[in-house]
Amino acid sequence: MSRAEPAPDFDLTVTLTESPGSPAHVFTLVCRSGRLSESTLPDPAGAIAAVERFGERIFFPEPGPPKLCTQQYGGPQVAVVTGHYGGRTVQSRFSLTDGCEIARWRALSPLLGGIAGSAGAI
Repeated sequence: MSRAEPAPDFDLTVTLTESPGSPAHVFTLVCRSGRLSESTLPDPAGAIAAVERFGERIFFPEPGPPKLCTQQYGGPQVAVVTGHYGGRTVQSRFSLTDGCEIARWRALSPLLGGIAGSAGAI
């Protein structure tokens, strides 16, 4: 997204489970014309910034060669993001099962829930 382009509208629901069998926590984030319309997130401004910066690449990744991911485990948390981003349907699952998944989570941590040591870079 170039600087001249307006921020895309989005309406996202995050369903977060902290471990298998634990209750789900549901959060919403709605942004219109680059402004917060509705949110139940603890840090909506941070979530908007993360979604505007990384959302396109993470929600709609370009096909490419397989990535080499470190074999590390970040925890049992799972987040499912559904809704719409820039007029496109979002259905993305996030976990902390390897280095690539941890990087995706960190990039959107204000939306999904922060993790210790988060750098917010993918």
